[in-house]
Amino acid sequence: MTFAPASWPRRLRSQEWFGGDSRDNIYHRSWMKNQGFPADLFDGRPVIGILNTWSELTPCNAHLHDLAQRVKHGIFEAGGFPVEVPVFSAAESSFRPSAMMFRNLAAMAVEEAIRGQPMDGCVLMVGCDKTTPSLLMGAASVDLPAIVVTGGPMLNGWFRGERVGSGTALWQMSEDIKAGRMSRADFLEAETAMSRSPGSCNTMGTASTMASMAEALGMALSGNAAIPAVDSRRRMMAQLTGRRIVQMVKDDLKPSNVLTRAAFENAIRCNGAIGGSTNAVIHLLALAGRVGLDLTLDDWDRLGRDVPTIVNLMPSGKYLMEEFFYAGGLPVVLKRLGEAGLLNRDALTVSGQTAWEQVQDAVNWNEDVILPVERALTQNGGIAVLRGNLAPQGAVLKPSAASPHLLRHRGRAVVFEDIDDYKARINDEALDIDETCVMVLKNCGPRGYPGMPEVGNMGLPPKVLRKGITDMVRISDARMSGTAYGTVLLHTSPEAARGGPLAIVRTGDIIEIDVPARRVHLDVSDNEIAARLRDWTPPLPRPSGGYAQLFHDHVQGADTGADFDFLLGCRGSEVGRDSH
Repeated sequence: MTFAPASWPRRLRSQEWFGGDSRDNIYHRSWMKNQGFPADLFDGRPVIGILNTWSELTPCNAHLHDLAQRVKHGIFEAGGFPVEVPVFSAAESSFRPSAMMFRNLAAMAVEEAIRGQPMDGCVLMVGCDKTTPSLLMGAASVDLPAIVVTGGPMLNGWFRGERVGSGTALWQMSEDIKAGRMSRADFLEAETAMSRSPGSCNTMGTASTMASMAEALGMALSGNAAIPAVDSRRRMMAQLTGRRIVQMVKDDLKPSNVLTRAAFENAIRCNGAIGGSTNAVIHLLALAGRVGLDLTLDDWDRLGRDVPTIVNLMPSGKYLMEEFFYAGGLPVVLKRLGEAGLLNRDALTVSGQTAWEQVQDAVNWNEDVILPVERALTQNGGIAVLRGNLAPQGAVLKPSAASPHLLRHRGRAVVFEDIDDYKARINDEALDIDETCVMVLKNCGPRGYPGMPEVGNMGLPPKVLRKGITDMVRISDARMSGTAYGTVLLHTSPEAARGGPLAIVRTGDIIEIDVPARRVHLDVSDNEIAARLRDWTPPLPRPSGGYAQLFHDHVQGADTGADFDFLLGCRGSEVGRDSH
């Protein structure tokens, strides 16, 4: 893609606030000067907002305030004026009822923070799962020059000589507790080994996936995704990002120039190659909606279907993000895609170079971490999108994290009406369930919970685990953590709370999944399904106010990104007249 930089110098947007000697200009400048800013910072140099999701209640991002100082250094070096702006930070590990419920709120807050304030460009400082898509969505809706810098993953966890992957080890060990293979004391001891440095998940969970998606989309500098949070090269990347955003403002290089269909296709294929999180599906669909691209679940299935998963990281493989970085990181993966004809080489990036120019010289330093294609974890990675009478608008599954013997399966449904029903019954020894059954969880979609929690990877019943069984087919309208694994069918659409067919599944019904054929089928007649749907009534009360009601009333389905219906499209950077 060709890009023609704008002429420079030119009058910048921030000069509407700071440039001149009117009463309003003096009002804006004088208040800023109470922080000790010299007068020449307001002379027409680019004002760069450092939008920071730092928060001590967002552990993945708790080091971003320090990292922002390096961004400031870079902005000053390039002749810009940096201003750090705290923005809404939705922590995956602490927000209730679900961090996903607040992604759209964060995106709204970011959009208005950019549009309503004197910024010419912005650096998006992100890390934890929802902070990356929310800031990208907000920035795309304003379309001022923007660039991502992530906080980076934690160092490897180690417990008794074994790697401990954040999230992934938690799911494994909790199942071992139920199966009697691990003591509670050992579990508590292992807890201290799980998170031993600042940073986000060290597995290919959603945080690492979305960092990779930002880089694959061209919205971050090459190599950004995998650098560990505590590595000095992370700070260098932050400083270089600060320098780069100033030039982007001068060139008027905006998200709309970068977030093209070619960029999204690159990201979808990259997600297949890295064994990325199913959550990326929802976030990229929502981001595409902000830039007016018609991206669909069918695109995800078509583009990712023949992409081999070559990154040998948990939860699909055995290594962690630290090894991925040492092996060469995402540039190696993108180079492999380019060599296989699976990369849109001419896609523009925030560096001003094309996707291929950035990665053509990348070197793989460890072929057990980034595998040759012939040794791929699976030759058909990507995200599988299944459809059928149980999921007319689609459901997603991550083949690289599933058990091959369960990719074709027919079994009796054991139904849980909601997550509370599941928790109340799953440990009951009298529960009529075995490993051939299909576990079904309802009312955990975008509207149903509300907020679509990461509960789709339901833990197995203890009596099944004690047999040595580690996987069963599970189906829900929920999400699952990118650190999780298993033969788990997610995001079933329409969701149960909207009266989708999932709502009328009963215990004892037969369900069939066929991943190669992309089919999920409820073995009940059309007439019976129609009759059940006629008798169906929503099981959950409608929220009676506040943000929960706004979310319930306006959230779209998972199959289109679960954004709010009134936030689709780009609204630009124009703002109303000064009121002072």
